[in-house]
Amino acid sequence: MILPPYLVKGDKIAIVSPARKISVEELSPALEQIRNWGFEPVLGKNVYCISDQFAGTDEQRLSDMQWALNDNSISAILASRGGYGCLRLIDKLDFTQFINKPKWIVGYSDLTVFHSHINKQYNVATIHATMPINFAKDKGSTNSILNALTGIANSYNFSREGSKIAGEVNGIVVGGNLSLLYAMQGSSSDIDTKGKLLFIEDLDEHLYHIDRMMVSLKRSGKLSNLKALLVGSFTEMKDSDIPFGKSAKEIVLDAVKECNYPVFFNFPSGHQDLNCAIVFGKESSITINGKNYVFTQ
Repeated sequence: MILPPYLVKGDKIAIVSPARKISVEELSPALEQIRNWGFEPVLGKNVYCISDQFAGTDEQRLSDMQWALNDNSISAILASRGGYGCLRLIDKLDFTQFINKPKWIVGYSDLTVFHSHINKQYNVATIHATMPINFAKDKGSTNSILNALTGIANSYNFSREGSKIAGEVNGIVVGGNLSLLYAMQGSSSDIDTKGKLLFIEDLDEHLYHIDRMMVSLKRSGKLSNLKALLVGSFTEMKDSDIPFGKSAKEIVLDAVKECNYPVFFNFPSGHQDLNCAIVFGKESSITINGKNYVFTQ
């Protein structure tokens, strides 16, 4: 994939709100952090707008995202937060100028829509990482964004406990939030997993729905030809009055029980304080270090 240019001090970073609304108080600490890194944060004019749960109307959020994609003085685009809303915008965005001069797009959760669409349609790498509303939750996670944006290698240790088929692997990472990957199936933003390291995570879902999504990915062939499956956090899972009978981990293992590639649990990314940056589209490696794995890219 094409890697956008890495940032240098003085570069501009656009902050937009393509999904849920955010307040001045929630965003201010992250703006200070970006300035401390040596970059200039530039806010979309509608970043603080409100329309029900959204950060403004579809038209307002679309306008900010299109501005950030088109402005050649912008070197990276950070979504202020996730929530819901990106899927409503993706088909109305014009990526012509972005293709001519790619820039880093950063976020996770609902931003999976942009990751999947841009990775597949335009072969441009993006950064799955924590967002400004959460910058204060874990310093290491936030600093991993700085490394990814400036071309410094990130390396993460995570436990081998519970992983399937111990091994080492190299390849390109794609993926994101499982609910969004499921929602994009059959669309122009549908993910291409063949020969890739697929990363998944999710939040606040019923266990039977996790099973439905995993079975759907399996039926569509997206779990058949992976190099490996990387499983991040499955946070605040919910059960029904009649228990489903399996944990999220057990559901994932059941979906890939016939596959012979490594399945790495405990990957340090997702809806949790520890949410380390992953460059989707960059060559990566996972190696064994005693009782841990080491992910490097």
